Amino acid sequence: MSKPRVVLAYSGGLDTSVAIRWMQEHKGVDVVACAVDVGQGVDDLDEIRQRALDCGAVEAVVVDAKDEFATGFIAPALKANAMYMNKYPLVSALSRPLIVKHLVQTARDTGAVGVAHGSTGKGNDQVRFEVGTMCLAPDLETMAPIREWGLSRDAAIDYAAERGIPIPSMTKASPYSIDENAWGRTAECGELEDPWIAPPEDVYERSVAVADAPDEPEEVVIAFRGGLPTALDGRELGLNDLVQELDRRAGAHGVGRIDMIEDRLVGIKSREIYECPAAITLVTAHRDLEDLCLEQELADHKRVEEARYALLVYNGLWWGPLKGALDAFMEEASQYVNGEVRVQLFKGNATVVGRRSQDSGLYTYEMATYDAGDQFDQSLAEGFVKLWGLPLKTWAARQRDAGRDS
Repeated sequence: MSKPRVVLAYSGGLDTSVAIRWMQEHKGVDVVACAVDVGQGVDDLDEIRQRALDCGAVEAVVVDAKDEFATGFIAPALKANAMYMNKYPLVSALSRPLIVKHLVQTARDTGAVGVAHGSTGKGNDQVRFEVGTMCLAPDLETMAPIREWGLSRDAAIDYAAERGIPIPSMTKASPYSIDENAWGRTAECGELEDPWIAPPEDVYERSVAVADAPDEPEEVVIAFRGGLPTALDGRELGLNDLVQELDRRAGAHGVGRIDMIEDRLVGIKSREIYECPAAITLVTAHRDLEDLCLEQELADHKRVEEARYALLVYNGLWWGPLKGALDAFMEEASQYVNGEVRVQLFKGNATVVGRRSQDSGLYTYEMATYDAGDQFDQSLAEGFVKLWGLPLKTWAARQRDAGRDS
C-alpha cells in the first residue's frame, strides 16, 4: 500500500534537506519536494532537483517563477509602496504566498494530502505558509517538521551525516541564516542577535560598504507607467530584468542596507539585516512621482492604506479578501502615476533629484512661480484664510469670554 504524499517547500539547504528524511521516518509519508526560484540566485534548478531526490524525495518539482514573482508580487507591492514599519520592503513576506501557490498546485498534481514548510516556531514564515494554505486549499494538512523536531543547526548537521544525507557544504560555525529573492536579501542569527554590535561586512553580498562606494555619484532615470517601472535610462525592460540591473547598480553605491529592530508577528522583537538596493531605489522614486501626479486627497488616503497593506502582507494575509480589495484601490490610484524620475545613487543613498510627467503631473509652473508669469489669484487668499481659521477663531473667543484663555 502506498504512503500518503506531502509536498515540502524545498530550498536545497540544510533544514529542508534533513526534513525529507525526518518526515519519512517520523510521519510515515512520501515527500514530494517543490523548489521555487524567486530570484534567490539559484544557478542550476536541475541540481536542486537532483539534491532533493538524493535526500529521499519520491519526486522533485522545480519552478522558475522569477517573472511571475516580479509581475504578480513585486509589482503590486511597489504600487502600494509596501514597507513594514516604514523600513522593510517585505522581502521574504512577498515570496511566501507565491511559494504556497505552487505548493498547493503541486499537491493537486501529485495527489498529496498535505504540504510542509521548513520554518521554525519563532518566525513569521510559519504563519505565511500555513495561513496561505488555509486560504488556497483549506482541505490540505500542513506540517512543520523543523518546528516540531526542534533540532539545533549542529544537531541537524549530525543527523544528516549519520544518515548520509547530502547537504550543501557547510560547517557548524556558519553563523547566519539567509533568505533572499529578487527583491532583497535577509540575514539573521549569529552575532547579529546582539543589537549593539554593528553588522560585520561578511553579512552583505549585494551592496558595498559606504566607505568603499565610488566617490562620484551615478544618476539613473526610471520611467514609470501605471505606477510600474518600464524603462531604465531610456531602455525598456521587463520588471524582473529592470529590478536585477538596478539592484546591481544601486548596490555598487551601498544603497539599500537596512539594520532594524523588527516587531515579529509572534510577539518578539528581532534584529534583522536587509539588503534591498533595487527595492529602496524604486520605492523612493515611485513615492516621489506619486507626489507629482496624485491629487491631494487621494495621496493622503493612499498613504494610510499603504501601512495597512504592508501589515497584511507581513502578517501572511496575502490571499485574504482585504488584500484583494486594497489591490483594487492601489491599481486605481496607479493609473495616474506616469512619468520619469531622476535618482542619484551616492554613498548609500538613493536621492531623487528630478521628476517630470507629460500627461499626469499636477505641478504647474504658472501656479507655483513667483515670477511675472504667476497666474495664481492672490486676492482670493484673504477670504480663504478667514474661512479656514473661522472655527478656531470662534473657539478662541469662547475661551476668552469664559476666562479660560492663557
